[in-house]
Amino acid sequence: MTTVLVLNGPNLGRLGSREPDVYGNQDLAALRSLLEGEKLGDIDLRQTDDEGELIGWLHEAVDKKLPVILNPAAFTHYSYALRDAVALVTTSGGTVIEVHISNPHAREEFRHNSVISGVATGVIAGFGFNSYVLALHAVGRSAS
Repeated sequence: MTTVLVLNGPNLGRLGSREPDVYGNQDLAALRSLLEGEKLGDIDLRQTDDEGELIGWLHEAVDKKLPVILNPAAFTHYSYALRDAVALVTTSGGTVIEVHISNPHAREEFRHNSVISGVATGVIAGFGFNSYVLALHAVGRSAS
């Protein structure tokens, strides 16, 4: 398998200390270790609080033909610019799996809507860090 971009949006750099009752008590380093332990390819895990940077990484995925696991975080609910960048990946034949650590549909009503889901290849939510593991396995299956 090729390199998989694992992209994380705003506030996910605070995992481990941010609302542990919702997001657990592990940080991005623990997520990286978990994904690398699956031995399903090279993991390029990134996090940003900047919408433009996240969009740039999706453009990179198009140019390099890299599959993407994306946790858009709060951008999920309103970023049409991010939605358009995800659509650029998927309409060019790429894969984008939208993931969420928690189940947005079991939380506040404003979290129930995703502008990303309609253009993503698939969506996995509510399984903690295992949402990423499931997405990684889905990417691996689609690559073989």
